[in-house]
Amino acid sequence: MRGGVALLLALLVAATGARAELRFEGTTAQGGLVIGRAAPGARVLVDGRPVRVTADGRFLVGFGRDAGPETTVEAVLAGGRRETVVIAVASRDWPVQRIDGLPPRKVTPPKRDWDRIRREGDMIKAARARDTATPYFLSGLRWPLRGRISGVFGSQRILNGEPRRPHSGVDIAAPTGTPVAACADGVVSLTHPDMFYTGMTVMVDHGHGLASVYVHLDSIAVTEGEAVARGQVLGTVGRTGRATGPHLHWGLSLFGTRLDPQSAVGPMDPAPGGN
Repeated sequence: MRGGVALLLALLVAATGARAELRFEGTTAQGGLVIGRAAPGARVLVDGRPVRVTADGRFLVGFGRDAGPETTVEAVLAGGRRETVVIAVASRDWPVQRIDGLPPRKVTPPKRDWDRIRREGDMIKAARARDTATPYFLSGLRWPLRGRISGVFGSQRILNGEPRRPHSGVDIAAPTGTPVAACADGVVSLTHPDMFYTGMTVMVDHGHGLASVYVHLDSIAVTEGEAVARGQVLGTVGRTGRATGPHLHWGLSLFGTRLDPQSAVGPMDPAPGGN
């Protein structure tokens, strides 16, 4: 990663000439997720767009895979005073991953599958668009399971020799039937038994537009609308949808912005009872 930005970087930034009231904790790099904190009662704008803020001043900022070099955060404080911070977003180098042996239909779908793919895509978009006021994400984030990392966020995918979209999550290889846990508190926003690309799928709403997705499952243990706790089992690892072997694809997003789960949780703890 260029710019020397470490994962889980904690930083304190103050506008020139103003008291330090805007604080940020997280990863200020492409794919990163940051929890900001402003003075209670402040209104916050990120690149000119208002974001949801908790009563004690906490809010989320996310940086996509191709985020530009700067993001501007502005807090409108009591009495109309404004505090502005420009966050430098570190760029990253993205690997190329080649995956062969996929069914040709799952790489270049025939026309008969297009309507289904669009319908399922709209369902996922609707789940990502939720703007729930409850900040479930404050429970903290954890890995949904332990296993070998077989695919990383942001990598350029070459599927059966054909260039496709960059990878939008992290793949964790594990035996079929391995339990998959919720990465944070939230509410189940989507379950589906058989999506074209993602197979058996679960999504969880963590509040303020933060959502997680769990893909290629073999079984589902929750229902839509169910409140879940960090670490609660959502289902089990499988190889449904577009997959060459049993693994979990785990993704995070802030509304339409895909985020890097690994940068949000830090290194995987291999010990039982870890994160």
